[in-house]
Amino acid sequence: VQLQASGGGLVQAGGSLRLSCAASNGIVKNNGMGWFRQSPGKEREFVAAIDWKGGNSNYADSVKGRFTISRDWPKATVYLQMDSLKPEDTAVYYCAAARSSRPSTTTRGYAYWGQGTEVTVSS
Repeated sequence: VQLQASGGGLVQAGGSLRLSCAASNGIVKNNGMGWFRQSPGKEREFVAAIDWKGGNSNYADSVKGRFTISRDWPKATVYLQMDSLKPEDTAVYYCAAARSSRPSTTTRGYAYWGQGTEVTVSS
């Protein structure tokens, strides 16, 4: 399974970006999906996750109310809409497919990882 993340870039504080994560095949359609991020010198941290149906989602407190995770089940694609971006959101963002149909907030809960897309928010 290959996960291809895209949509990163440079944006000013207060701006928006939409990240996409497409699976190379439909095998992860029934898996929970998540987004994590990692800044230089820091551990990878949970951002958001969604269950296989798209009915339940979890968010890190730091992004709650600003980020929205969604998925297009037929296309096996997951999105992360990021609004009101802050400089502290700067990181490489990774999408991942969970080991089960439920979302997970820990890296141990994920079996497949994308290559990452870089997001830079300038002040």
